[in-house]
Amino acid sequence: MNQLDVNKIYLITGGAGFIGFHLSKSLLEKGARVIGFDNMNDYYEVKLKEDRLAILKQYDRYTFIKGDLADSAAVISIFQEYRPQIVVNLGAQAGVRYSIDNPEAYMQSNMMGFFYLLQACRYFPVEHLVYASSSSVYGGNEKVPFSTEDKVDEPVSLYAATKKSNELMAHAYSKLYSIPVTGLRFFTVYGPFGRPDMAYFKFTRKILADEPIQIYNNGDMYRDFTYIDDIVRGVENILCNPPRKNRKGAAYQLYNIGNHKPEKLMDFVKTLEKCLGKTAEKEYLPMQPGDVYQTYADVSDLMRDYDFKPNTSIEEGLTQFVAWYREYYGS
Repeated sequence: MNQLDVNKIYLITGGAGFIGFHLSKSLLEKGARVIGFDNMNDYYEVKLKEDRLAILKQYDRYTFIKGDLADSAAVISIFQEYRPQIVVNLGAQAGVRYSIDNPEAYMQSNMMGFFYLLQACRYFPVEHLVYASSSSVYGGNEKVPFSTEDKVDEPVSLYAATKKSNELMAHAYSKLYSIPVTGLRFFTVYGPFGRPDMAYFKFTRKILADEPIQIYNNGDMYRDFTYIDDIVRGVENILCNPPRKNRKGAAYQLYNIGNHKPEKLMDFVKTLEKCLGKTAEKEYLPMQPGDVYQTYADVSDLMRDYDFKPNTSIEEGLTQFVAWYREYYGS
């Protein structure tokens, strides 16, 4: 296994996002050159993105470009100017429920944006393209744990469908143009500087404001919560290890990155209440469109190839998140 090479130029799309910020910061701390690209949209509070960027801009080897993946010229110009050797695509329109009411945003960012990125990697060859997929591609899969060998042909949201489409597009470009590509199916990522649209973040905000939290499917749900530091370590292991061509001629690989330990939603809420020192007022609701009953990552491939699996407990992870939240919001 190759170690992380800090002499490479890393392009990170979605660079002001949750995972993009933490990955960029970790690479910069190790001395790497990082180019960040983000459209700074208002899907959630822009100030949070600006504050992440303010931290990254303190590093001399960081460059940020504001732009949209769905703007082909903007994407090509970055490759022309900076010639990144390793590209990490974390730029996408996130959110399952949001995709139900705002489908066009997903087609523009997740489909056209990813297509333009693949085109750029085609015309300006890179050593490795790593992109974010999602556990959402497993849909209502009843076989657990979820394996990258499972069929994922029954998405239950447009968001999931776009992520599955990305996997197919990436495989085609890898095969046609010899682009080494690795797709990462992330499982419910949480932690400091996280996304305010995620349940744990909304729960924290509402509990501290003495507002009721909404518990879907009457609390009968399981999630494989994965702490951000584990995600970053997993991605960094992979960056300088592009896949070799398989027997069908595609240098393509998929991995799950999840905690391999699904937590019952109500247990997660109890842990959060303990960390906050407050009991939540709960409103129980039915399952929402696009939601799934459970997520559960099989990470045996990750362990086999990198001797690594996420292992941060929800107690440790939520303690870190709550400490950050109280400091950041002063509550």
